[in-house]
Amino acid sequence: MGICGSLRAGSYNRKLMLEAARLFDPAQFVVGNLRLPLYDGDLEDAEGIPPEVQALADQIAQADAVVIAGPEYNKALSGVLKNALDWVSRTKGNPWKDKPVAIMSAAGGRAGGERTQFSLRLALVPFQPLILQGPEVLVGNTDAQFDDEGRLINEINLKALEGLMMRLKAEATRA
Repeated sequence: MGICGSLRAGSYNRKLMLEAARLFDPAQFVVGNLRLPLYDGDLEDAEGIPPEVQALADQIAQADAVVIAGPEYNKALSGVLKNALDWVSRTKGNPWKDKPVAIMSAAGGRAGGERTQFSLRLALVPFQPLILQGPEVLVGNTDAQFDDEGRLINEINLKALEGLMMRLKAEATRA
């Protein structure tokens, strides 16, 4: 399963997530929908868990592994990604528990989203997933990293992504 912390269809993080899926292949791949209402306890009390939130939680629970690609917004993970984590935390059970998770980021700056990954790791800790510790995939200066078909062309980043997907596949098989 893939989760992209950017809603924009042409985002570099979406391209990175799709590259990860290509390298993980063969596998059935599904992309989680983060177009969710803002978390609101009053809404939850009045209407319960929105169907699109439950669908996301169910996808996470059913996935053998999850790839999260996130942009860096104001030195942290994106609001839509944090909102999705908050909503999913309100569903029954814990779909993240012991789930192999690979984190990656793409950002316009040279650091490639380091702070996104740090803040995302902190946000995931309470859910107890199996967060892979590397290799780190931090794609900086994104304008020059993908070709016209959305393929990652930087050899250093591509090697790191291949290694991360090999580790994720091994953990998914073990789980």
